[in-house]
Amino acid sequence: MINAGDVQKLREITGAGIMECKKALEEAAGDFKKAQEVLQKRGFEKAEKKMDRAANAGRIESYIHNERVGVLLELFCETDFVAKADVFKELAHNVAMQIAAMDPKDEKELYEQTYIKDPSLTIEALVRAAIAKVGENIKIGRFVRYEI
Repeated sequence: MINAGDVQKLREITGAGIMECKKALEEAAGDFKKAQEVLQKRGFEKAEKKMDRAANAGRIESYIHNERVGVLLELFCETDFVAKADVFKELAHNVAMQIAAMDPKDEKELYEQTYIKDPSLTIEALVRAAIAKVGENIKIGRFVRYEI
């Protein structure tokens, strides 16, 4: 039997909905690690379905590192509501930091890079996880990196 405390704990860890967490815990027979994997797989499947949707809203993120490296990044989503969400703002900041640290030559190379904060993820996986959380398509647009 899955209790509400376990569901809430999984929800806090993953950011997934209550019913999704309950179903994942039931499917994983109460195993938190397996339930997280189930939620991640479902999230990636949802993200895949949203990849073709238009993303015409978003934000421009700036990041300056040690007053020597600067980045401007366009990050797109479908609505202004999501553009103002903490998950989206955090993603924009983390991608800008990635660009500052790793200096990708283009968007394709950026998507393929290993995420500096978590080597088990690529930037593409990081973006897909955010898509799964917010329920909208997210796309990295243009970016520029300056270094003195």
